[in-house]
Amino acid sequence: MKNALFSLFCLFLLDAHAQTDTTRLPVNLDEVQVVARKFPTKGPQFYQIETITRELIATRNPINSADLFGQTGNVFVQKSQGGGGSPVLRGFESSRVLIVVDGVRLNNAIYRAGHLQNVLRIDPSMLERAEVLFGPSSLIYGSDALGGVMYFQSRNPELSEAKNWVVKPGAYLRYGSATGERTAHADVSAGNNKLGFLTSLTYAKFGDMVQGNRRRAAYPNFGKQFQYVERANNEDVVRTNSNPNRQVGSAYHQIDFLQKVLFRPSNGVQHMLNVQYSTTGNVPRYDRLSELSSGKPRFAEWYYGPENRLLTAYNLTLSRSTAFYDRAILTAAYQAISESRISRRLGAATRSEQQERVGVWSLNADLQKQAGEHLIQYGVEVTHNTVNSTAQTVNATTGAVGPFNSRYPDGGSTLRTAGLYLSDQLTLNKQFALNAGLRYSLSDLTARFIDKTFFPFPFNSIQQQPNALTGNLGLLYSPNERTRIALLGSTGLRAPNVDDLTKVFDSRAGSLVVPNPAIKPEYTYNGELSASRWLWSWLRLEGTYFYTLFDKAIVVDAFTLDGQSKVPYAGQLSQVLAAQNKRSAIIQGWNVAALVRLNSQLTLSSTLNHTNGSINDATNTPLDHIPPIFGRTALFYQNKKVQAEAWAMYNGWKRIGDYNPDGEDNAQYATPGGMPAWTTVNVRASVKAGPYLTVQAAIENLFDVNYRYFASGISAPGRNVVVTLRVKM
Repeated sequence: MKNALFSLFCLFLLDAHAQTDTTRLPVNLDEVQVVARKFPTKGPQFYQIETITRELIATRNPINSADLFGQTGNVFVQKSQGGGGSPVLRGFESSRVLIVVDGVRLNNAIYRAGHLQNVLRIDPSMLERAEVLFGPSSLIYGSDALGGVMYFQSRNPELSEAKNWVVKPGAYLRYGSATGERTAHADVSAGNNKLGFLTSLTYAKFGDMVQGNRRRAAYPNFGKQFQYVERANNEDVVRTNSNPNRQVGSAYHQIDFLQKVLFRPSNGVQHMLNVQYSTTGNVPRYDRLSELSSGKPRFAEWYYGPENRLLTAYNLTLSRSTAFYDRAILTAAYQAISESRISRRLGAATRSEQQERVGVWSLNADLQKQAGEHLIQYGVEVTHNTVNSTAQTVNATTGAVGPFNSRYPDGGSTLRTAGLYLSDQLTLNKQFALNAGLRYSLSDLTARFIDKTFFPFPFNSIQQQPNALTGNLGLLYSPNERTRIALLGSTGLRAPNVDDLTKVFDSRAGSLVVPNPAIKPEYTYNGELSASRWLWSWLRLEGTYFYTLFDKAIVVDAFTLDGQSKVPYAGQLSQVLAAQNKRSAIIQGWNVAALVRLNSQLTLSSTLNHTNGSINDATNTPLDHIPPIFGRTALFYQNKKVQAEAWAMYNGWKRIGDYNPDGEDNAQYATPGGMPAWTTVNVRASVKAGPYLTVQAAIENLFDVNYRYFASGISAPGRNVVVTLRVKM
């Protein structure tokens, strides 16, 4: 594959100065608007970026925002339960990938390094666009953006050209057979030439997911669930599953609400009030519920309690040119997040309940100025996180309440961050451009332990104040309008958060993760080369190669507590583990893509991704979170009334020898040989049945293949018939 990449790059160079008849090009795909860089910009990009427009979101019709990115074929998504979806960017996941909504960072003080489902709390129904910015992006966004940034831009109210009010309602109903999905959505936008309102409500309910039935001969029972637990007459009863392909304990529901108010008193001044609220019912942790002990389910209960996300933000946008800026954006926001974990072993009298409440204040000021050939961008960001963690035990029969250890310090925790950045994009001439920038980041974390009954830690509090400089340097070469070659170097930073420093939890049976106040920030040093070219008016090729040094990586490894390597926890002697800066690692990989315009209505596209990661130790131990090779190939047809697509999704083998033995790869949920390769074939069509009505239908996983994404603890849906009725006025 490396030889193929080298040959492709040589082809770019050999024809770099060829004359281009631009009138023959139907579109220049480098000329795309990008909002993930804080300001909407057009033109050739230094970074690898995946952009999903509002129209494409409606066409692909994803059930959640994780699947929205997964359908691109360039983002890998891990799943632990029906209400789960943890995107992986270049071998980084969870707290090492930054989520941004409408300019506000969602990553907070308790984002963990394992697998996260927080991206599901963003309603894809109300997105204007979504973007993935691959690679370290700490210059603009500060801590956490090691693997990249997932940027979500929600829709704004639509204003009219006159004082008359314009009202535009919309709605859809969607059904999915294998997922048991029932989704209803409604929104309405109303506005005149100065004032606009947008209201949206989405309710989605999912049943127990039915997995595919066609399995490899070597693993005829892989993923089957033969028994589950019910509570009857105050006793745990193990039931036989009448349909082992039905994954009992994967059902959940979710409600999403959005309200925006836009006021544009004059040209160049815009005020926006943005309120978003998401809540769920209980979200069962299917992977834990499927674990067995002595031939029976290990847990009778394991679920996340209702997950609530409230975002309130005020945004001021100024686009009147001054001496200091051509465009300025000020965003002040508050977020309130609550989540909980409830678990009870089979036959146990009490359940353990842990509750977390997080409040996040943030302020961002970003400014942009064109000064001759210099496009200068600078800004400041300040955040303040507070974490309140409580816990208790509850008797499953009597309801009696007792004490239990909290997941995070019971005395409360705070995390404050601040950052200043400056970047400059310099156009040297028509062919060359430079991009460079620096950011200074600092954080202040304080956590206090009051009740140490369960764990007599040798400390009462933890405090850290790390700071760091990060930056990037890029060179862009565009010999003509159909060729782009970019060379980029960048650094990334992730400062330890409350989850890294203070968490106490059982990662698996017989192991316990405890706090380690000695850990420090982790860093990445990244270099990448990318190229894209229209070889003819109908064929476009592009590719990216990246090489990342992951230094001072925070990994969970063997530890001691008061000199003891094992301590009693939850009724059994457990090995002590803790997060530590023990290793450095190398992550490298590539992405290649092709687009073929067969005619004005028919397009063929394909993408393929490969990542490799290993720890710099004596045996080059595999790094965790590294997906197998994966990609997507699609044939898309469109005319004025009909859209149709046939596409294939595919993943290569992840052999068990390539799993990290101590990380988050979840070998216990794989086959003895690892996670098998798979391919699914899918079809969908969309027909405009009238001026306001669109009918969509799809058959996903047409051949009912049984498969599971690497590191996942739940199998993917089998053959899934999806029907959607969409109304838009």
